[in-house]
Amino acid sequence: MQPPLDNTSSVLVFTLSGLNETMENRYVFFSLTALYYPLIVFCNVIVIYVIITYKKLHEPMYVFICNLCLNALFGTAGFYPKFMYDLLSEYHVISYAGCLIQIFVIYSSALCDFSTLTVMAYDRYVAICRPLEYHAKMTKQRVLQCILFCWLAPFCCMSILIALTSRLILCGSSIEKLYCENWAVAKLSCFSNTVNNVFGYIVILVYFGHAVLIFCSYIHLIGKCRKSMEGRHKFIQTCVPHLLSLINVTVALLFDVLYSRYGSKSLPQGVRNFMSLEFLLIPPILNPVIYGLNLTALRQHVMRVFFKKTRGNI
Repeated sequence: MQPPLDNTSSVLVFTLSGLNETMENRYVFFSLTALYYPLIVFCNVIVIYVIITYKKLHEPMYVFICNLCLNALFGTAGFYPKFMYDLLSEYHVISYAGCLIQIFVIYSSALCDFSTLTVMAYDRYVAICRPLEYHAKMTKQRVLQCILFCWLAPFCCMSILIALTSRLILCGSSIEKLYCENWAVAKLSCFSNTVNNVFGYIVILVYFGHAVLIFCSYIHLIGKCRKSMEGRHKFIQTCVPHLLSLINVTVALLFDVLYSRYGSKSLPQGVRNFMSLEFLLIPPILNPVIYGLNLTALRQHVMRVFFKKTRGNI
């Protein structure tokens, strides 16, 4: 029989202890973040604006890139404002409801990245391996279905995880990270969190399956593109940025997921923070930059926007 627990289910506030050992540098971190976060917003908004404004870019590939940038804005909004506030505050706390919302926003965004990269891989596979069928397959309705899949699948997964976590009776309120994370909250449970653990692994395996699906499509793409000069050029221009984004997101998210479950506390806190933040630091800025620079049509329209502004100021 379990002993009675006093006030264990009434955790109203969590303490985020990820900054405890680096508070002497908090103003430096705040200054860097105050420069970096607006840069993320600016780069992603520019790409979104260009794709929406120019009708020539209203094609499936660019729509998916636009979705990737929208998702970056969604995910980073769940972390950076709170992080900047904590850097200036003596107390690093977050409400129970706020913690669950932050978990939902950050991790549904990370999963949405995977889903978007998956449908982009399908788009490139059809465009290169079955060009004659491309317009028949990638209709407006199919593109809309793909976009809904990118958002609804992560939202459903995270809603279930949040529901499983919210039912737990907690015996602690300290989270050893810079932000709320589902497994960090589940580990505070007074009793077994096996259901949370099992469902978490199911989600990880499902999205690892996304990555396997993408790599399989790339095996076909490489075989197809090797046969002609035009195919190799198309692969380099449209598929290499996608491959870089996939590797970037996969490595960054694996760092966070594996470290949160199996990481050693003997590592310096700065190293632990970087490993848990990588998927919030690099993909949001890298995606708009590599697509904006590498895709000729998108790059030309981005430059046109800046030149228009320059001429208007003369």
